[in-house]
Amino acid sequence: MMSARQLFDRVWSRRTQLGLAVRVTVAAAGAYALATALHLMLPLWAVLTSIIVTQMSVGRSLKATRDYMLGTIGGAIYGGAIAILIPYSSELGLLGLLVLAVAPLSFLAAIYPNLSSATVTAVIVLVLPSMHHADPMASAIDRVCEVAVGAVTGLLVSFLVLPSRAVRQIRPSAAKLLDLIAEAFGELLAGLTRGRDNDALHRIQDGIGTAMVGMNTIGAEAERERSARLSSGPDTGPLLRTILRLRHDVVMIGRATVVPLPAEVQVRLAGPLAEVSAAILRFLKSAAEALREGSGAPPIHPVHVALQHYSEAVAAVRQDGLIRGHTSDTAERFFALGFSLEQMHQNLCDLDRVVGEWSEAAADGPVKVAE
Repeated sequence: MMSARQLFDRVWSRRTQLGLAVRVTVAAAGAYALATALHLMLPLWAVLTSIIVTQMSVGRSLKATRDYMLGTIGGAIYGGAIAILIPYSSELGLLGLLVLAVAPLSFLAAIYPNLSSATVTAVIVLVLPSMHHADPMASAIDRVCEVAVGAVTGLLVSFLVLPSRAVRQIRPSAAKLLDLIAEAFGELLAGLTRGRDNDALHRIQDGIGTAMVGMNTIGAEAERERSARLSSGPDTGPLLRTILRLRHDVVMIGRATVVPLPAEVQVRLAGPLAEVSAAILRFLKSAAEALREGSGAPPIHPVHVALQHYSEAVAAVRQDGLIRGHTSDTAERFFALGFSLEQMHQNLCDLDRVVGEWSEAAADGPVKVAE
């Protein structure tokens, strides 16, 4: 049986998700209470809207509110205009209006997904009056009011109830990516002695791609908060770009290590490559921990030394002619590996700098809401 302490620790480890659950609950209850107090026709839409716009971070809530309100207002105007300008007196006429409303709006939503609520709103504005014998214009106004109540409630709750800033989520997200890149890097260098098929290569890198998409989303939300002066902190762009370049380095190294190096080259480079692998793995893991804890950037000097030793070993291999006599594909992969490691070296230096910037920001105190 799980003890109470273990249960608390497990729940607390998901405190970001727990905070979202609290905000959604408060937003739904608040939207229903406000819609009922204002005697809106369908409080349900206010509640649903509040749930939709209450997101994981303030930045994401701002975007969800903006998109949902734009779609709702556009759909209400379009649906109301059709109902008023093209009156109908039968179910067949209503069916024709539905086609006229849904077809163009769904096409527009396919191009601009942020306007997806327009189609739903137009359908409600058209169908609801036939069910309640109401005026189409009144139906459109009611729909906009209900959504506005839900949107405002959800946005206020996102600001006031356990607010979660996207800029605070950058550090753990970036740290997770660095851990994944470190694991992939170590596994890929090991392929220089045993080779690897393309399927295995893709499996190693799939998780990095998924995490990269998530971090880019959080980064966009953080910049949206900064633009609205809702939070302050380092620019997320340099950190995101540096990690993206490191991911590209891992991809290039993966392509270079699909086929193992010739046996005599492996013998000469085994020691320097092991030193490079250990130094870069240690630096990436330490950088990830520094981002999580807000501590200082780890020392990068061992990476410089390891790559210098590798460069000297490669120069000796070339001088002794150990690559001559092998296929052009083998030589190409050998030189591509050296180029990729040099590119990764430059990007690790950039990582050292940006981790230092984020560590200094953490040392100055928690991220503050801009005045």
